[in-house]
Amino acid sequence: MKKPFAWLAIALLALTLSGCGYNDFQAKDEATKAAWGEVVNQYQRRADLIPNLVNTVKGYAAHEKDTLEAVTQARAAATSFQITPEVLNNPEAFARFQQVQGQLSSALSRLMAVSENYPQLKADTGFRDLQSQLEGTENRITVARQRYIASVQEYNVLARSFPSNITAKIFGYPVKPSFTVENEKAISTAPTVNFGK
Repeated sequence: MKKPFAWLAIALLALTLSGCGYNDFQAKDEATKAAWGEVVNQYQRRADLIPNLVNTVKGYAAHEKDTLEAVTQARAAATSFQITPEVLNNPEAFARFQQVQGQLSSALSRLMAVSENYPQLKADTGFRDLQSQLEGTENRITVARQRYIASVQEYNVLARSFPSNITAKIFGYPVKPSFTVENEKAISTAPTVNFGK
């Protein structure tokens, strides 16, 4: 006689949990992790391409030692950062991860600018292929970030809406940090175009 009551209690508990948004939290939490996984995957693709790019440029731009070293160091810092699921729920660790990836992007931009000073490098097929792959990777990173931002938005709306916010507090589903940029104020100003120089 006790077993039917136990099963009934489990069924009622399951209905209660699904009605309070618990299952939605499970689904959206997993969606944000998967979206972030794709962002990290694209960052790794970029990090894998960088040694080839640096070696290609070295042959032509031997005097650009500082730029090449900056790229190598930024890549080492970015790849040494251990990204774990806990980072997604830790705003400080998340910001630090974004910072090292931003430093790598900045170093790569300077490296790409170096090619303007070396006509032979610009004409080299290997360099052009790598440059094309890096540009494609940057585009993939942008798309992956957009998907992550949308995924976090859906999760956070659920975590902050009533009555699912009560479920979030009971089961420990805090609001997740979204992707941001370090220099948000600087890039919000349109660049000045001047053809007079």
